[in-house]
Amino acid sequence: MKPGFYHGHVSYLDFAKFGVKKKPIYINVIRDPIERLVSYYYFLRFGDDYRPGLRRRKQGDKKTFDECVAEGGSDCAPEKLWLQIPFFCGHSSECWNVGSRWAMDQAKYNLINEYFLVGVTEELEDFIMLLEAALPRFFRGATELYRTGKKSHLRKTTEKKLPTKQTIAKLQQSDIWKMENEFYEFALEQFQFIRAHAVREKDGDLYILAQNFFYEKIYPKSN
Repeated sequence: MKPGFYHGHVSYLDFAKFGVKKKPIYINVIRDPIERLVSYYYFLRFGDDYRPGLRRRKQGDKKTFDECVAEGGSDCAPEKLWLQIPFFCGHSSECWNVGSRWAMDQAKYNLINEYFLVGVTEELEDFIMLLEAALPRFFRGATELYRTGKKSHLRKTTEKKLPTKQTIAKLQQSDIWKMENEFYEFALEQFQFIRAHAVREKDGDLYILAQNFFYEKIYPKSN
């Protein structure tokens, strides 16, 4: 059945390589790198409120994220931050080479040129509003559902403890964090730019502007 909507953890795939002329519309949401890692750390130990009875891989491990970082544990190592860049980079082996500058440049290129819209979890409502305005065939009513619904579709990690400032500072010393954070800030800036220039809000609704390019008037130099 068309149109189809496919959702999951999928690295960017260039369908043109396989002879597909009409490529799918890519959308995505990313998260602050440290917040993502902390959430995943506790998810592996305590699960979430979506399937609370499911046994997780690290269930029974009571060590906090702060303790893990202090001890230099593998589950909280800076290398675990390297995830959002390779997913946007794609399936090349270099994409998964931790700390690759080429991978980050490719991820930025794909975000700008291959993704219809990339949001951030910290501004999720605005992301949904933009999707509804731009793709009403798929997202009509999504904003109202997000605002008034019980948000049962949003999963929350159980027993998550926020890291201390010392833990955050230690992770931020890593070159890997610096790269992942640079990519996150790049995505956030692009999202905010689109929100500011591509839509207008009126009576609670967003409207896509017809102009999708920007220009300045050029005047001849005066003698």
